[in-house]
Amino acid sequence: MNIAVVGTGYVGLVTGTCLAETGNHVICVDINKEKVQKMQAGVVPIYEPHLDILFERNIKQGRLTFTTNLSEAIEKAKIIFLALPTPPGEDGSADLSYILGVADDLGKIIKDYKVIVDKSTVPVGTADKVRTAIAKHAKVEFDVVSNPEFLREGFAVDDFLKPDRVVIGASSEKARKTMEELYKPYVRQGNPIIFMDERSAELTKYAANSFLATKITFMNEIANLCELVGADVDAVRIGIGSDDRIGKRFLFPGIGYGGSCFPKDVQALAKSANEVKYDFKILESVMEINEKQKTIIIPKVKDYFKGDLKGKKIALWGLAFKPDTDDIREAPALYIIDELIKAGATISAYDPEAMNNVRNLIGDKITYALDEYDALRDSDALLIATEWSLFRTPDFEKVTSLLKNKVIFDGRNLYGIDQMTELGYYYTSIGRETVKG
Repeated sequence: MNIAVVGTGYVGLVTGTCLAETGNHVICVDINKEKVQKMQAGVVPIYEPHLDILFERNIKQGRLTFTTNLSEAIEKAKIIFLALPTPPGEDGSADLSYILGVADDLGKIIKDYKVIVDKSTVPVGTADKVRTAIAKHAKVEFDVVSNPEFLREGFAVDDFLKPDRVVIGASSEKARKTMEELYKPYVRQGNPIIFMDERSAELTKYAANSFLATKITFMNEIANLCELVGADVDAVRIGIGSDDRIGKRFLFPGIGYGGSCFPKDVQALAKSANEVKYDFKILESVMEINEKQKTIIIPKVKDYFKGDLKGKKIALWGLAFKPDTDDIREAPALYIIDELIKAGATISAYDPEAMNNVRNLIGDKITYALDEYDALRDSDALLIATEWSLFRTPDFEKVTSLLKNKVIFDGRNLYGIDQMTELGYYYTSIGRETVKG
């Protein structure tokens, strides 16, 4: 099948590459000429595990190509995916200008039947707006479909190739059959393709992400309560996670959620509710609590240093909002950096993938280490902000030799209380007792 993907951000690039992997001919469109030239030369512009292998293979075999020319891309395409940014506006609503702008262009240039697919995360009613924008100029039949993505950064390739479900909002039987044919290779093990109307599909994505964000936030609140009453959040997590109505996932406490999806989608759903005069109180609380959680470890740092961080050097492990990605959007580490610098501390940071992105954002406000151990050299304490696997089992003899003090502030609960006690560290985490060393 011939497919066009408009937009080569995270979602567009993963979508285009994975669609090519099952034999489709995919042409990806982007207005950034330099980016397109790099992709044509085989350079993957984002970090995502396993994407580079598929990317290189499908370019080499001629199934994946790139252009800046929208007309060229859609000429032979039966399906056109819109994978364009929908950044939050000042009021929290999703900005649809990119999507509607392309929709307007499509109406002027399509010459035969096309299925136009909203792949971006968009508010309820967007498919109707896209349909109206195209119809203003189109002189041929077309269908608009909502097909929200459920890709987890760090696992996106597996999530696309082996989805636990595919959600498709479509009013037309012709469009439904086309989309079913497209996705059949990805659900051979029996996972469902779920058909519904476009508005329900649009809301499904926001509802899913907002529910997961709420689950994380609830667990963070439980962790904060554990510290006050002397309970252990790890025990509580295991106790409630064994209930299959609750499940084990998204119950790990920490310093809040970040990234490109949860913050934006929770905010957009709350805004959509406000527009129809519905007071979505849970989501308002989730946003407020998560904002505080990002820096909840800062008072612990200040308490240890008796309120004086001037001249203190803090080693920071982790900058990305989660492991296995270079994405720093709404990363708690950025909020922590701001607070530490305000308090007079200096920071030596290490992250396996995200350091260039942070350097491009904040420049030389912090020092960028060569590796995790280099960050520790002559530091007064270690603070962990991202749970990369390589941070889970460090050489603690080496850690001890490089740090000035045996002090760890763990925002991701990577280490056991017994382990830290045995090693003689001052160790404080989220929702557990503080080991005094």
